[in-house]
Amino acid sequence: MQNSLEGITVVAVEQAVAAPYASSRLADAGARVIKVERPEGDFARNYDKLVRGQSAYFVWLNRGKESVCLDLRLEADRAVLDTLVANADVFIQNLKPGSIEKLGFGSADLRRRFPRLIACDISGFGEGGPFSHLKAYDLIVQAETGLCAITGTQHGPARVGVSVCDISAGMTAHSAILQALFHRERTGEGARIQVSLFDAVADWMNVPVLQHDHSSYETVRAGVNHPSLAPYGAYRCADGKDVIFSVQNDREWVNFCDKFLKQPELTREPGFADNMERLGSRARLNEIIERRFSELSSEEAMQELEATGLAYGRLNEISAVSQHPHVRRVQVCTPEGIVEAIAPAAIFNSERPSLRPVPALGAHTEAVREEVRARLRLRAASA
Repeated sequence: MQNSLEGITVVAVEQAVAAPYASSRLADAGARVIKVERPEGDFARNYDKLVRGQSAYFVWLNRGKESVCLDLRLEADRAVLDTLVANADVFIQNLKPGSIEKLGFGSADLRRRFPRLIACDISGFGEGGPFSHLKAYDLIVQAETGLCAITGTQHGPARVGVSVCDISAGMTAHSAILQALFHRERTGEGARIQVSLFDAVADWMNVPVLQHDHSSYETVRAGVNHPSLAPYGAYRCADGKDVIFSVQNDREWVNFCDKFLKQPELTREPGFADNMERLGSRARLNEIIERRFSELSSEEAMQELEATGLAYGRLNEISAVSQHPHVRRVQVCTPEGIVEAIAPAAIFNSERPSLRPVPALGAHTEAVREEVRARLRLRAASA
């Protein structure tokens, strides 16, 4: 399954996170991905220097690609890109709004010229609307979609700790491209795909928006607690460690009160009968739960929660995640040596993934230019 997209060629004029995420997943599946970088390189190469002197973002999102440096302000380099796109199955771009059209590679025009091409544009706010012309980065979109407003604590909003808008857009683009490839296999027709960071995360915001639109319920910032389920969150144990647990239904609530809290009568008290009542009584409920957790070490609390049949987990720091027994690692070759990265999530037929190297800047430029020249010579000879 690792080479299921072998024979598919992807040309990606990409930068940062969203488009590189989508193309990296296609590369993982065996597609040939030609990453077109400006002469100074994708600016994500310089986000940090923390992985053997290389950017963690770039190492994560650019394995298995060919790096080709083109200056698309030059007619000769635009001609190289044109030849590459003419022979590609997929074209992905996420330049700032309007840039790719000015260069002559707008997706609508490409689709007219190459009916089998799948052209995917990734933007901040899409093609229409008052903000469509703006640059958009992850935190900006987290704020615009309301994600920050429901993330954080009562003291203020917060950013989700990873680039969820970029990643969500990349995931959405990846799945849409696969859907378009399947459609083309059946019909012979390509597709034009638009994915925006805003749309990708706005879809994730359906629950709080539906709750707002159809009731008086407003999602509140709840820190490490669930905003609309109670009890569900983190509680401090006697050893100073936090344990998270979840009650999802009435049966679990009864078990929790009986076996963990040792207070079966609590289920019959006013304010605790069902989830909506418990949300209204959360402060009083938390006092009871916090008292019980403070009597137990984290290991004791987790043992009792497991015996009760509830879901639970640790509030881990990154150092603990790095050593987590469930984290699967895979080796990736980089220009500065081998790096052990977290493996892709999907496992096919129990196979261990084997990922191709992260390219140095422009490592494939001359080979690809020669390939283009060979194509042009062949075309001229057959004319």
